[in-house]
Amino acid sequence: MLFKNEAEREFKVSPVTSPQMDALINRCVMIYRGYPAWVNEKDNVRTINFAKTICEETARLITLAVSISVSGSPMGEYLQGQIDKCYFNLRKWVEMGLAHGTAILKPNGSGVDVFAPADFIITSTDDNGNINGIIFKDGYQNGNRYYTRLEYHRFESDYVYAISNRAYVSDSQDEIGKKIDLEKTRWSNLLPDAYITKENNERLDSPLFGVFSTPDANNVDSSSILGLPIFSTAIEELKDLDIAYSRNAYEIDISQKITLLDDRLTQESGMKIGSKQDIRLPKFVRNVFGNSVNEFYQEINPQLNTETRKVGINMYLSFIAYKCGYSNGYFVFDEKTGMVTATQIEADQQRTIQFIKDCRDKLENCMDGLIYALQIMAELYGLAPSGQYEVEYGFGDIIYSYEEDKANWWKYVVNGKIPAWKYFVKFENMTEEEAKALTAEAQPDEPTLFGKEE
Repeated sequence: MLFKNEAEREFKVSPVTSPQMDALINRCVMIYRGYPAWVNEKDNVRTINFAKTICEETARLITLAVSISVSGSPMGEYLQGQIDKCYFNLRKWVEMGLAHGTAILKPNGSGVDVFAPADFIITSTDDNGNINGIIFKDGYQNGNRYYTRLEYHRFESDYVYAISNRAYVSDSQDEIGKKIDLEKTRWSNLLPDAYITKENNERLDSPLFGVFSTPDANNVDSSSILGLPIFSTAIEELKDLDIAYSRNAYEIDISQKITLLDDRLTQESGMKIGSKQDIRLPKFVRNVFGNSVNEFYQEINPQLNTETRKVGINMYLSFIAYKCGYSNGYFVFDEKTGMVTATQIEADQQRTIQFIKDCRDKLENCMDGLIYALQIMAELYGLAPSGQYEVEYGFGDIIYSYEEDKANWWKYVVNGKIPAWKYFVKFENMTEEEAKALTAEAQPDEPTLFGKEE
């Protein structure tokens, strides 16, 4: 947030988000990046970065077999092309939004940029909690100089949407530096101030960006429109999980068998014999001083508590899963068992299904905003003719099992509910002609009343 003070001074605005939200997001981002505050090398506390795993898995489920279809006009075809360009970035952007609580997608003229809360300042919202004033930070490095651009979006009236651009240069990435003309940067094609209006004095339907945020209510700052990082309510459990894992890993690390050996049974460690190099004991042998008449030898095999610790680790995983929106048992330390039918899976995972559905609704809303922004940009720059378009979204079934589906279809074949050739087409990669020919060949000739006719 190094640009925050300059942005407030330049545009004479103040952020509407609270310091408490900024602090929580910063803390969660550090956890997501693998640098939680509880990591302590002295106490052998490491991190398995499970926060990253949660965000990855949730983004995978949200974008599972996602499809976005824009059609209905030449404008629709143009927008489809723009969405296709960024399609494979979608999962990564969703993960960023989950980790930060909020991510904003904005057209940049040639593609789409994604912004996390550290790279924007919200300056105003409407009565419904939608953003109608925001400052984005963009930047690049050229040699030893650091260039920053502040891009301020807002509605100046019901019918005028304004975008202002200011550029800065600095010799250090730790400060924004001094203001310079846009012409002296790679943003020379941008206007310092631009005003967008629609024909017939119509109001823009929304700002020129899409907002993806997590679905849960914000209990840190109820007035904030920022979403909570998906794991923000499970920070304490993530800490306990790291400690439990670290204790188990440390115990395994030091569990090597140790042999205590009387010094009278060995050559002295480090002694040289002739021209040979020094003789050292194996790592698992400890030389002890013999002080009795009997020579001493003892093996120590440390007892591992892995199974007991696994119970504790799974308990923390269950807490974390529930707090992050998943069904109990979704995350486990070893293979999950006991769910054998689709009905049972659906019942056990109903909480997970609803959570992913809520996140997908948020993603659809974000993409609606992005597609609308792309449409306005296309109309302004004459990239495509104006026209109506339709957007359709599709998502994969998160509880689908290929093997189970295959087995069910074969039951339908055996019971005569569907023809066998349809099964071969769906699951054996046959063409319809090949499948029908195979099915016909497998059918025996039906006997007639008078036998085979000549």
